[in-house]
Amino acid sequence: MQKVMIISDSLVCLHLHKSGGTFLNALLMKCLRSARRVGYHLPYSEVPAAFRGLPVLGTVRNPWDYYVSWYHFQQGQENPNPLFRICSEDGALGFEGTVRNLVGLVDDDARIDRLAAIFPDHFVNHGLNLRRQCIESLRGSGKGFYTFLHDRLYAGAEAPQVLRMESLREQLYGLTLGGTIVEQARMKAFLDTTPRLNVSERGRYGDYYSPELRDLVACRDRPVIETYGYSFQDTDGK
Repeated sequence: MQKVMIISDSLVCLHLHKSGGTFLNALLMKCLRSARRVGYHLPYSEVPAAFRGLPVLGTVRNPWDYYVSWYHFQQGQENPNPLFRICSEDGALGFEGTVRNLVGLVDDDARIDRLAAIFPDHFVNHGLNLRRQCIESLRGSGKGFYTFLHDRLYAGAEAPQVLRMESLREQLYGLTLGGTIVEQARMKAFLDTTPRLNVSERGRYGDYYSPELRDLVACRDRPVIETYGYSFQDTDGK
């Protein structure tokens, strides 16, 4: 299942990186007849003008958990993406050093320069789908990387409905996303029977953090943490 923006007759669904979007995309594409794929990890700013009036649906994740998931996914790739290679010094650093560099990109001009030299000046259909301009906008913003991704994705959307990944299935049971009784029945059946998708194998996220790195994420990603009521070790990290 591609990490795409999905548009239907009733909503626009935005896919925040490694935040439960694969499950949500699969639900919409299987259950809503009008659902169609548009782009790849694209932000709301790229929604076609004709659909700007539709409600916006998306997801979010505990930032501490996100960084563990991101690190393990990239570490397991034969060819990790440039972001991982630059933040990990080509794999020489472990979790602590790599994530410290990722969260600290906001103050690391030299590393942002290296990224800007590699990232394209246009959207592509793979990976994070960040342009050079996106990376440049992180410089001096004060934001942790996950907060940067979140704000970039939802900027301009009026009152988006953002579901916490940790209780995504339960929240979806309470939503009416389809326009017909048949679509609602399909969604209930999907929620009843479909296992979690795109799950990485690793331990509890709290076990990966030193107190210093924990506090760095708390500082840099405070906007997401406070907006959605997250705290350190408030989920099982799986």
